[in-house]
Amino acid sequence: MPFPGVEPVLSSAQKIHLHRLRWTAFAVVGAAYILSFFHRFAPAAIAGDLQAAFHTSGAALGSLAATYFYVYALMQIPTGVLVDTLGPRKIVAAGGVVAGAGAILFGLAPDLAVASVGRLLVGLGVSVTFIALLKLNAAWFRERHFGTLTGLTILMGNLGSVLAASPLAWVLGFVSWRTVFVIVGVKSLVLAALAWWLVKDHPGQARLPTMRELDGKAAHPPHGRHWVHGLREVLGNRLTWPGLFVNLGVAGSFFAFGGLWAVPLLMNGYGLDRTAATAHTSLMLAGFAAGAFFIGTLSDRLGRRKPVLLAAVALYALCWLPFAFGAPMPPGISLALFLLLGLGASSFTLTWACAKEVNPHALSGMATSVVNTGAFLGAAILQPLVGWVIDRSSTGAAVALADYRTGMGVMLAFAALGAVAALAVRETRCRYLAD
Repeated sequence: MPFPGVEPVLSSAQKIHLHRLRWTAFAVVGAAYILSFFHRFAPAAIAGDLQAAFHTSGAALGSLAATYFYVYALMQIPTGVLVDTLGPRKIVAAGGVVAGAGAILFGLAPDLAVASVGRLLVGLGVSVTFIALLKLNAAWFRERHFGTLTGLTILMGNLGSVLAASPLAWVLGFVSWRTVFVIVGVKSLVLAALAWWLVKDHPGQARLPTMRELDGKAAHPPHGRHWVHGLREVLGNRLTWPGLFVNLGVAGSFFAFGGLWAVPLLMNGYGLDRTAATAHTSLMLAGFAAGAFFIGTLSDRLGRRKPVLLAAVALYALCWLPFAFGAPMPPGISLALFLLLGLGASSFTLTWACAKEVNPHALSGMATSVVNTGAFLGAAILQPLVGWVIDRSSTGAAVALADYRTGMGVMLAFAALGAVAALAVRETRCRYLAD
């Protein structure tokens, strides 16, 4: 339904239809994204239960938790190809089925090997959700709102991470962690069915004009060549790569910390109970969610990406210094630090907009998937690496704060890497460079 160079006029019924389809896609796939965040951070709250159930060391526990990130990282570029070729709807539905089966298997696992397979399936299934949602956002919302929508997406997704902290700890007082994961698996299957029935990949599937056509502009041209050529174009664009390393350092350390090591550090290193420790991670994740929303909105309103990114990533790197040096932290100070850590970590969410804007619109799925690979590659490296460092530092007695210092130093090094990489990100002024 082309509208070259003219602004189409929608009837009232069409406007309502457009509005309904837009927010239905956002809500259904966003709900699946909430579950992906829950899976990402839940091991931190149940770390002790997992060690007791499967009799694991710190390194083995790190490897179990990181299984999610290994497959998630490997799937990012294939996911970008799939959303740019098959469309978001099909892969979100398929991913929901796989994630649901994996969560149920994890909850019923009799041993560490089976639990690892379940965790791998979860990572495989949810790995498609975020890139698919970004693709839907790019199709159903205007370009000038992409940063804000990305922030809203992260804000919504972080409901899952918040649920994986204090609320999960509270629920575990009534039911086992196994029951929780079986229920979450069933919810994934339900969302897969809803995605298949209700989601449209873009307005054209509903005989509606694109967002650019509604603004009186020509629609972005499709990528007319094979997807391999598109992937080569994205990978060959040197402006794509800085965002990957920002994600590797910042998102990788944040996911590894919030997803596994924050609660053990607070409990074993600072003597907090599980309720107090998960309250810290809940505040950190809430700060991240709020920061992601406001940093995207601020960037859109300023019409700038890089200054906002640099300021926030610098804050994040500085927040690791007290952990790396084992500084004593009274409760008020530690809560404030965790809040600032979450706010600073939200910096990496701008890299998706930057990656999209330095590449052709038709390749937005591949572009965002490439930089997003860094986040999960970093977490996959750090979760077992930090566990190995802590095990090496421990004398065999109870793990103490001194044993965590070296592990937190590794986190600091990755955060610094992300801050340096941010210097190389290209300023796009919130629009496609090709326009």
